[in-house]
Amino acid sequence: MKNLLRFLNGSVHFVLFKRLMIILVMYSVCRIGFYLYNLDAFGHLTFAQLSYMMLGGLKFDISAIIYTNLLFIVLHILPFRFREKKLYQKLLMWIFYIFNFIALTFNMSDFIYYKFTFKRTTLGLFKEFGSNTNIFKLLSNFIFDYWYASAFGIVVFAIIIFLYRKTKIEKTYILNKNLYFLFHTVMMVVVAGLCVAGIRGGFKHSTRPITLSNASKYINKPQERAIVLNTPFAMIRSANSVKLKKMHYFPEEEAKAIFNAEQTFTKDSTDKKLNIVVLVVESMAKEHLGFYNKNIEGYKGYTPFLDSLCNHAYVCQESYANANKSINALPSTLCSIPSFKDAFILSNYSGNKINSIGSLLKKDGYYSAFFHGAPNGSMGFDAFIKQAGYDAYFGKTEYNNDKDFDGMWGIWDEPFLQYFANTMDSFKQPFVSTVFTLSSHHPYKVPEKYKGVFPKGHLPVQKAIGYTDNAIRKFFATASKMDWYKNTVFIIQADHSISPYLKEYRNTRGRKAIPIIIYKPGDENFVKYDPNKVIQQADVLPTLLNMVGYEGKCICFGNDILDPNKDHFAVSYQGGAYNITMDGYLLQFDGKKSIGLYDIKERYLETNLLGSLPEVQNKLENKIKAIIQEYNSRMIDNKLSE
Repeated sequence: MKNLLRFLNGSVHFVLFKRLMIILVMYSVCRIGFYLYNLDAFGHLTFAQLSYMMLGGLKFDISAIIYTNLLFIVLHILPFRFREKKLYQKLLMWIFYIFNFIALTFNMSDFIYYKFTFKRTTLGLFKEFGSNTNIFKLLSNFIFDYWYASAFGIVVFAIIIFLYRKTKIEKTYILNKNLYFLFHTVMMVVVAGLCVAGIRGGFKHSTRPITLSNASKYINKPQERAIVLNTPFAMIRSANSVKLKKMHYFPEEEAKAIFNAEQTFTKDSTDKKLNIVVLVVESMAKEHLGFYNKNIEGYKGYTPFLDSLCNHAYVCQESYANANKSINALPSTLCSIPSFKDAFILSNYSGNKINSIGSLLKKDGYYSAFFHGAPNGSMGFDAFIKQAGYDAYFGKTEYNNDKDFDGMWGIWDEPFLQYFANTMDSFKQPFVSTVFTLSSHHPYKVPEKYKGVFPKGHLPVQKAIGYTDNAIRKFFATASKMDWYKNTVFIIQADHSISPYLKEYRNTRGRKAIPIIIYKPGDENFVKYDPNKVIQQADVLPTLLNMVGYEGKCICFGNDILDPNKDHFAVSYQGGAYNITMDGYLLQFDGKKSIGLYDIKERYLETNLLGSLPEVQNKLENKIKAIIQEYNSRMIDNKLSE
């Protein structure tokens, strides 16, 4: 009996089971770590809810572990005795360590990266940062800046090594050569079947392979999906970009009556020929501006210049980003194309013909230029700007002075914005010019001469926000002395929000809340604060087209902010749900049914009103359905331009 137990305990298949169980346990440990590191986002969960998500997550963990350990499993179950040799077992050990350490590193990186994207990382990350030449420097900075996550990882890896060395295969002499081969061939087939079931998420023939959306079974709110999932699974299942399918919520004419992206712009009698300058500010969440947070007693914010500018500009309290990442901001802002499940630039449809503010105004004699202080090629912006029909791109190469390089992302905002102003001064009017800032990006450094000058705030980003605000102040001081300045309309907005500190922003509404400021120097017609109108990045293009007197058609998924006869709304996609904010409410729609309805004036957005306001719910649901139907159809048919 003793020998039999020893045989079973040391058998190759039971050892394989024990080794994979080590990783399964570590995935659960990582899920707890993920929850604790992001407690501000998930602190509302009860113990019962969290336990249910933990159990549900095992299905996704098993799938991810089989995917990432396929080579290890195959080599482990080959029906030959050489598996028992020390050299072969050492090879297996290193394969196990390498593949699982890489997978768990990505899993633990989302402890931190979730705060920036509010979802599990997918393969789009590599497409987004693949052209960055300083990627290893960025990674090393993350490792040291977030040392506590790194320390957690070291402990996890040490435990894995310790436990793995406790598992040993015992040599088997019970079976002769032929029986050994037959038995282990049968077991190989059995293990292969179990692996297929594990990857698919079940044994039933009717079971479809589980994917990201299956996590919704275990959650109440879309953002909770990140707890159930793990990063390796999210990356594997997103290996192929999302392929859209045409939706038929309504007959086409009925859908067009609810929402039609094709808009016609009519030129009035005046020849405006205004210059256009768009400043897209990295991570400038609405939370950082005191102007937008006057209802929070004692809160001043970190942007004294932008706060003062808001008093001389057109500003709406309810202003939102269409997506979570920098790479999504340009299509939304310059082309009025929001990103839903995939960033447009990274999607299967990124090659579609598009219009932008730059391409559309060419026929009216406008010169267009884009400025970004990062190394040329970063984020794929240069390729996108070319596709969007801009005339020129000015990056770190054109700036040509590495003394102002921040050592990480690119040229510091202050000197680059001065370069932006001075270069525009050489342009023939009229022109449309866009700049994307970068200093308010991790690791949130400021130049040496500004150390200790700006308030640290509650978040590391806020001292960098103070620096960028000051850089924008100096930009306006320089630009205001130039001939083109008074004949220019400025749009100042963020690319996306960032992980919040204030409770008011720890919800779906708050995580999309950004400033969108329209400033026309010396024109009192553009001095207004609207506490109720909802606006979004996708509104920038149609607003500017009307302001400069454009005549013609354009595909826009937003509306002119200044037009009182238009519906004003904001759309986005987050945590497995489409979101639409309109008429004072936010609706969450999973593609088939509404799953949440909230009054946006409720301070913390905690009360789900689903089912209690049928007229409001029906109106918003019809609007988002019509937008999705129009969006998918135009993407698939390559009809994003006129």
